[in-house]
Amino acid sequence: MKYAVIDRGDPVSKSLVQQFHALAAERGFVLHEERPEFVISIGGDGTLLQAFHQHVDHIADVAFIGIHTGHLGFYADWNADELEELVRLMAEETPRLVRYPLAQIEVETSTETLHYLALNEFTLKGVDGTLVAQININDELFEMFRGDGIVISTPSGSTAYNKSLGGAIVHPSIESLQIAEIASINNRVFRTLGSSVLLPKHHHCDIISKKDQRIQLSVDHVNMMYGDIRSIRCSVSTRKVTFPRYRAFTFWNRVREAFIDMT
Repeated sequence: MKYAVIDRGDPVSKSLVQQFHALAAERGFVLHEERPEFVISIGGDGTLLQAFHQHVDHIADVAFIGIHTGHLGFYADWNADELEELVRLMAEETPRLVRYPLAQIEVETSTETLHYLALNEFTLKGVDGTLVAQININDELFEMFRGDGIVISTPSGSTAYNKSLGGAIVHPSIESLQIAEIASINNRVFRTLGSSVLLPKHHHCDIISKKDQRIQLSVDHVNMMYGDIRSIRCSVSTRKVTFPRYRAFTFWNRVREAFIDMT
């Protein structure tokens, strides 16, 4: 079994990395940073996002396992004290493979076309003032947006930025994208829907820049600045991210634990 490890960089995570390497060696696992079969993320959900983008070019051939060293996350679902049990299961058991949908983004600038995959969300914000953009759904005008920005989230990312904007939490088995507005302008002159919109996998949306403007483009934790974006097409990718499950993982229990339980 070929594996790679990425950690958050704090002392606890680094210590767990060394423990994992020792346990993996005893089981005959092979460290292979370039083309692993399994990527072990030690830290939190942010660390797993980094691991995802580090290996996104061969996403079809790798599965991600998250070990959290802080608060329980939606991707990092193993405790630090369960390391030995995890390695045992990896060596002895065949996991159930769970695949989550990803967001595919095609960015057209004045000089090139760029492609990205997002695990959580894609965010568009105006840098110097109000973002002005036309939103088309399936090549037809939906609305003219004026406001701080737009978030396009995946189902697994619906519990992140999207939730803070009042968007719906969507089960990761539902292949879809969600469009949420950031501080849209709504008055007698300008009008948007004002609520999030869920698109099924066979739909797409285009965000078309309607003025000369500097735009901050964020794909998960990666931030980029552009001054010449013409349009952005968003859709559900044909590729998916894979998580091996060695035990039950109930999404709605995780939602309850993260946002409702006070114990």
